[in-house]
Amino acid sequence: MRLGELLLKQVFLSLRGTKQSIFERSECFSSRALGFAITGRPFKYLSILLLVSLSQISQVFAQTQNTDNQYKKPLADVLQDIQLRFKVQIKYAAPQVKDKWVNYADWRFRADVDQTLANVLAPLDMKVNKEKPGVYKLKEYEYYRWEVQDGWAYLDELATKYTDKVSWEKRRDSIKPELFQALQLSPLPVKPNTKPITTAKRVFDGYSVENIALEILPGVWINGSLYKPLKFNGKIPVVLSPDGHWSKQRYRADCQIRCATIAKMGAMAFSYDLFAWGESMLQFKYEDHRRSLAQTVQTLGGIRILDYFSSLKETDTTRIGISGGSGAGSHCILMTAMDNRIKLSAPVVAMSSYFYGGCPCESGMPIHQCGGGTDNVELAAMAAPRPQLLVSDGGDWTAHTPEHDFPYLQKMYGYYGATANVENVHLPSEGHDFGVNKRNALYDFLVKNFKLNGKAVKDKSGKYDESKVTIEKENALYVFGDKGEKLPKNAVMGFENLEKLFPLSTTK
Repeated sequence: MRLGELLLKQVFLSLRGTKQSIFERSECFSSRALGFAITGRPFKYLSILLLVSLSQISQVFAQTQNTDNQYKKPLADVLQDIQLRFKVQIKYAAPQVKDKWVNYADWRFRADVDQTLANVLAPLDMKVNKEKPGVYKLKEYEYYRWEVQDGWAYLDELATKYTDKVSWEKRRDSIKPELFQALQLSPLPVKPNTKPITTAKRVFDGYSVENIALEILPGVWINGSLYKPLKFNGKIPVVLSPDGHWSKQRYRADCQIRCATIAKMGAMAFSYDLFAWGESMLQFKYEDHRRSLAQTVQTLGGIRILDYFSSLKETDTTRIGISGGSGAGSHCILMTAMDNRIKLSAPVVAMSSYFYGGCPCESGMPIHQCGGGTDNVELAAMAAPRPQLLVSDGGDWTAHTPEHDFPYLQKMYGYYGATANVENVHLPSEGHDFGVNKRNALYDFLVKNFKLNGKAVKDKSGKYDESKVTIEKENALYVFGDKGEKLPKNAVMGFENLEKLFPLSTTK
């Protein structure tokens, strides 16, 4: 393109006010298409441009809209047309529409704005969320988030596959081995024959804390902190406490409070990092947590943690539980479905028939295609008849848990005559966290099912008192030193080297 054409193009772009205009990309842009005589003299271009109105330019380009170019328009222009025609607002950022085109754009318009948006955005793997009447927000297609009614309908369809305990267990037993295959854990990798790496024990009011790293693959560790009662006789329960997607990971105050309180009640609580979170970031980047193999690695980590605690002489293997919130709640559901050594499960603000987990560590591997298709509620049903607590709230994808998903689980537990073993504590005025009311629900459930000593942590009025827990600084919970200086020399560094341990990985 000659200098004159370049200048003309830039002026047109400026007048249009968007980099996504048809002038930027259209193959039919040229001085010939606009009816100008090309002289190569830029000043003549500018003078001619002053005589051409925007309406005239639009008419020219309207003439180029035909089947030869699939009636295509830039997405930004189409969204602007929708806003004008239907008198609505569509919120979006420039990068969301950059370089995106809509084929047969005008043909996708319907009398209804919602249907028009669906027609325009679906081929681009995009959607809108309706924030309020007349206001929409552009979103990338979210495979893991369904409409509530769609999730319920799918769960109802799954439920037609079984009508009693026998048919359900046939279904359950067909799904379980497929979960291991979907995660590339069939067979399980050989377990490293190494001892745990531990730190010195810190003693507090009624409990102690020590940090532990377990080698789950050659050169790959999963790290955590073990909260343990100071006084106990005989064998005691274990509550695995994976951490969710909140900031500060297992170093957060509410995570320390929860685990310390459980220890003060008479159980061991092991708080551990998800993959590429916490100390795992000494070996891998935060971005690696958003890779599908993250789900495989942290599931393997959970299995290795179960191996370790099952081998301890003080562990009561009939009382091993797991409880985590958000993404760690999804991890709880999956771990309980896959490993019968877990005798109690308490996923917090996690389980939903219409939300599969927005992080690849929850849905990155094809576990939900197992058994011809499944969802997190059916996976949670695989815990039956083991005790299970669902904590839900009114501010996230668990808002409708009591209406449909929980009754389904009650039915499944009913196959075992154990309907009372599954409970739901719903907090409609609360949001997505592991706050005090959610912790209290967990404490009650552990006292009831694991016979913990709730009185040890209650005040005179009978309420749980968490005030005597010591909140440690973050570096006190590190296994490998303040700057990772104690990380073993054979540590696997970087995701590419981790992938080599999984030759069948398709994460690239």
